[in-house]
This record gives sequence, structure tokens and C-alpha cells, in this order.
Amino acid sequence: MTRRISILGATGSVGTATLDLVRRAEPDAFELIALTANRNVDALAAIAREFKPRIAVIGDERQGGTLSKALEGTGIETASGPTALIEAASRPVDWTMAAIVGSAGLEPTAAALQDGAAVALANKECLVCAGEYFIDLAARRGATILPVDSEHNAIFQSIYPGHDRFIRRITLTASGGPFRDWPRERMGSATRSDALAHPVWSMGDKISIDSATLMNKGLEVIEACRLFGLPPRQVDVVIHRQSVIHGLVEYVDGSVLAQLGSPDMRIPIASALSWPERMETPAERLDLARIGQLDFEPPDEARFPALRIARDALEAGEGATAALNAANEVAVEAFLQGQVGFLDIAGLVSDCLGSLEGSAALPQRFGGLDEALDVDSRARTWTRDALSTVNSKHA
Repeated sequence: MTRRISILGATGSVGTATLDLVRRAEPDAFELIALTANRNVDALAAIAREFKPRIAVIGDERQGGTLSKALEGTGIETASGPTALIEAASRPVDWTMAAIVGSAGLEPTAAALQDGAAVALANKECLVCAGEYFIDLAARRGATILPVDSEHNAIFQSIYPGHDRFIRRITLTASGGPFRDWPRERMGSATRSDALAHPVWSMGDKISIDSATLMNKGLEVIEACRLFGLPPRQVDVVIHRQSVIHGLVEYVDGSVLAQLGSPDMRIPIASALSWPERMETPAERLDLARIGQLDFEPPDEARFPALRIARDALEAGEGATAALNAANEVAVEAFLQGQVGFLDIAGLVSDCLGSLEGSAALPQRFGGLDEALDVDSRARTWTRDALSTVNSKHA
């Protein structure tokens, strides 16, 4: 049967990888209902003309006219703005790729879950900012959350059905990023291009910087605890330079199951897109004899404090993790714009958490998405104000 799908964030790295798999599938395997993008109107128009969704939505309201003109005569409905994104996400489908980066993806993803379908979750912020809300929403609506991050997808694939209660711990692997061998003093002068030069994965700018600070692994620990219902002590991180093993599950009997694959995002995406079955991908096949060896080492939290900061926020509750995510987004963008140094990213996040925890209570658990968005807004405001103070001193 033809599977009706929507792709939220269709022009990003995850969205384009998903479309590549759809393009390679049988002609009647998928029907595109909605394609959305944030600002890249030209790319959205091009893929809309190719895949012919029922609706194409651009998040930037100012570009609505441009999109409408680009798709004139195609029969494709167009819309623009945040409300239109939510409406498109709520249209009935069998499967949704939720790949809108940042807190902007919270409300569209919630709208997709309301329909009770399968949602492939590539947006970290949903579980980091309001994990219990999204898990509860999926349970109430009968929806299935399918993790797309390579690490969480690996864990998902390695948990034998019905054996959740026998898990002793899970381990998320990390490549270590571009600075895994740099002393902390050298990282202080790291440039934008240095930080974006990931040794293994090809990713967007924001995720690449998070990988360089290891904040991405801290966010993934938070996600894993909420997605798999595990306490923090049962979620480990290990540096694995080859990025061949993506996640491991250790059971109480001593058995350890791991998922292996080439570092190609089309593998976990295909796992989610075809679930509960499998589909072909063009990913390079593993040749373990050629690889020769697999190396592992513990993360260095002295050089990469973001991992510890994220774990502390996890212990403090959803308010702290929502603030952590918001402050990190602002700090990463400031680094990409050349406003702060690389080491300032984790420092700003830590200072934001300390200030908000001291001046206004951050809730242990949110009662709804509005509360999460309020904390998100307060953390962004604090971090931007801190940046303004720093920049004015240097002016």
C-alpha cells in the first residue's frame, strides 16, 4: 500500500536524505502530503515541483509570495508562517519526518503526533525541552515515536521487543568531533571553519558545532533517558572514532547488543521510513576486515564541559533542560556569527542555567507545551542580554 508521508524540514540534511530514499523507492511506495522549510524558498520550490506534495509551506512569512509564484500552475497548495507549519503538520498521514531544527519544531511535531500516526523524530528539542509531554502525548493519541538520530535509532533497533525491563544500561557512541585531540588551550582560538570540519559526519552548521563541543552528546543523553524511560545512571557515553557502532544495549545477563553501520544518515532514516519492515539504501556496506579495529575511550569532560552541564540539567528536570537547549542555540549562533569564542559556548549555557535557577524556579516537569516555550523564551532572552553586555564591553 502507498504510504502517505509529510516531511517537516525538507530542505535540511535529514529532509534531503529522506527525499533521496523516497526518490529511490518504487514509484507508488510513497505519496507526499506536505513539505515544509524554514527560509530556503528556492530549494523548497524545486523539491515541491519534483515530488508534487499536496501542500508546500515556508516558515518565513515574508517569502510566502515567492513560493506561491514559484509553484503557480502546479496545483500544489502553498502557505507560509508558523501557523501554516502547524496546520500542514496536522494533516492526516501515515508517517511524518519531524526534522525542523530547534524549538521551532515543537508545535509542528506535537500537531503531527495528535493524528496518532508514526512520527520519525529528528528534532532533538522535543525530547530535550518537553520530553515527558511528547511521550505522554504519543501514548494518549496512539502515535509511535521512531528515533532518527543514529544513536537512538541504534538503541531502538537493539532492544528486543518486551525486554525493556531487562536492560542494565545503554551506551551512546560519539566520534569526538573535530577537536577530540586538541588541548583545551588550542580550542580557545578555534575558528568557525575549524569547528565545522567534522571528521566523520556531514551535518548542518548547528549540529556540527554541537558535535564539536560534545553538547550534542549531552542532549542525546537527555533524549535517551526520556525516550527509553531510563534513569541517567543507566545511560553512558563512549568516544568511538570510527563511528561504526552507533549504540549498544547491555542486558542483565551480560549480553550486549549493538547496531553497526556506515556513518550515513540514510540508514537510520530508512529504518524509520520503512518501519516495521526494511528497505534498500545506497549506503556503503561495512567491511570490518578493511576497518581492522574499533577504538573506544571515555569522554574528557574537563576539555568538553558541555556533557557534564547537560547531565546536571537532566538531574534538575525539564525546566533546566529546556533552558539548556535555548541558551545553547543562542550561544552556538553567536559563535557562528563570530561574536564569541568557541569555549564561550559552554560558559554561556552554564551561566544562563545558574542565573535562571537562582532567580526563578525552573519546573521539574512541564504541565504543557506553553510552559516549555516560556522557559525557552526566558533562557534566550537571558543569553542574548549576556551577549549584548559582552559585546558592548568589547566595542
